[in-house]
Amino acid sequence: MPVLDLIAGHLWLYLLIVALLSLAVGSFLNVVVYRLPVMTLRQWRADCRELLASEGTELPDPGAAEERLDLVTPRSRCPHCGHAITALENIPVLSYVWLRGRCSACGAHISLQYPIVESATALLSVITAWSFGWGWPAAGALILTWGLIALAVIDLRTQLLPDAITLPLLWLGLLLNMAGLYTNLATAVIGATAGYLSLRLVYHLFKALTGKEGMGFGDFKLLAMLGAWMGWQVLPLVVLLSSLVGAAVGVTLILVRGQDRNVPIPYGPFLAAAGWLALLWGDEMIRAYWGLTAGPV
Repeated sequence: MPVLDLIAGHLWLYLLIVALLSLAVGSFLNVVVYRLPVMTLRQWRADCRELLASEGTELPDPGAAEERLDLVTPRSRCPHCGHAITALENIPVLSYVWLRGRCSACGAHISLQYPIVESATALLSVITAWSFGWGWPAAGALILTWGLIALAVIDLRTQLLPDAITLPLLWLGLLLNMAGLYTNLATAVIGATAGYLSLRLVYHLFKALTGKEGMGFGDFKLLAMLGAWMGWQVLPLVVLLSSLVGAAVGVTLILVRGQDRNVPIPYGPFLAAAGWLALLWGDEMIRAYWGLTAGPV
């Protein structure tokens, strides 16, 4: 198609389109970040009521009085006054600047999360598109990037890593690697399996030694998802990077902010960041590591 050929032939146009598209995606990710955990908790409550009802215990259903909530309904609105957000007030980043970070109706402060997520989505998407160039690998990498951003922010806010994002991305990674888009299928299947089992083993060892849960089950699935996309070879790199950054952040919070060391720090954002770095530069990092450790022959 002439339009696609035009985009493919001009890097600046390609990156500009990716930037504009990802700003809109970032706006949608903010909706996902706020609503998906609530939807998940509602579903958990419904499942528990159904299980108890099957055993003869009936509980009242609070969902009957709750407003319908999904990723489309209801329309976005101010959480303070209920003002419905208009199209002009929903332009990524620009609307926040124009409104000076406040609701146009009640003047309440609008969370900085909105422009940060939108800007970060655009920046990381442009870097991803530039790194992969034009083609199907770039399209898949953009989808993974957007999913990792959503998972990282949700985990930061709620310490949840919803299966509704992680598992579809895991299966998508395996499907794409049936065509060898990022690695071969066997390596991807081993990566998914090894990613899940390795962190689960660490979880059980840590719990046996300390009596505490060091991480959640969502972390197992997230590492399995990264293994499904990039293969088992990148898993040590992802775990190493995420552990180093997580430890550095944890020590900094304890020393600078005086945070209680018993307060858990979500691991998902560090896994997501390490996975994104491995997606773009994993091979180069691994080669550089072996080059440094090999020494002179």
